[in-house]
Amino acid sequence: MGNRAHRSLSGLSVQSGGQRAIRRALPQEVPVALVFDGVTQAVMMASPGDIADFAHGFALSEGLIDDPGQIADFEEVAHDTGIEARFWLHGDRGAVLKDRRRAMLGPVGCGLCGIDSIDAALRPLPRLPDDDLRLSRPEVAGATDALRAHQPLHDRTRAVHAAGFLRPGQGIVTAREDVGRHNALDKLIGALARQGIDANTGAFVITSRVSVDMVQKTVIAGAPVLIAVSAPTALAVDMAETAGLTLAAFARGDGFDLYAHPHRITAGDTHVA
Repeated sequence: MGNRAHRSLSGLSVQSGGQRAIRRALPQEVPVALVFDGVTQAVMMASPGDIADFAHGFALSEGLIDDPGQIADFEEVAHDTGIEARFWLHGDRGAVLKDRRRAMLGPVGCGLCGIDSIDAALRPLPRLPDDDLRLSRPEVAGATDALRAHQPLHDRTRAVHAAGFLRPGQGIVTAREDVGRHNALDKLIGALARQGIDANTGAFVITSRVSVDMVQKTVIAGAPVLIAVSAPTALAVDMAETAGLTLAAFARGDGFDLYAHPHRITAGDTHVA
């Protein structure tokens, strides 16, 4: 199996004016097995780029590890049929995971696949601390447009999501892409963790709707602001409110909607709230 991010395939374009042969770049997706001390904890479909970032971010956001310091070693192993992301952990963390093995096999973008109870799906979140992070109205309104400059795979295929990290006064400083919106966010979380960047110093920007699991991943990573191009679910708003997360949606052009904790967004010298 090739691990390129996209592959060119032939097709036929059928339009009202006739049909013609075409060749398009289409995104690849591969099974990625997350293996901890020899035990597979999850198998997810993902784009084959930035696998180390995806594996680290998924492990953190899904609670498989609590801190990157629990990782003793990591390697990425490519097979004909997919990719293994192999972790070796310090201490007894591997034994803990064996007791709670979830062995998830999920379709693309499935953020809660394999969760076997309602309590696990609606896990309680820590409350984000009050902080000094402030973003201006133009920064939030332009966040998703700014992210577009960091989506080369989308430019080639028109079929993938992205997640970016926005810092006040700096714009998008890190971004990752994937066929799955949850995977893109996990890749971003992993990239920040591996670079030693605190998520609480900026905002997450996503090219999708805001579901409960996107809020969960954001809060667990410690980012105090989530900015989305599309709508949140009602439950996601409830969860953001409870967790102290600033939630901005429909961020396009000159504006956006605010649904929770607006105090981190300023308009001129005054807060939006």
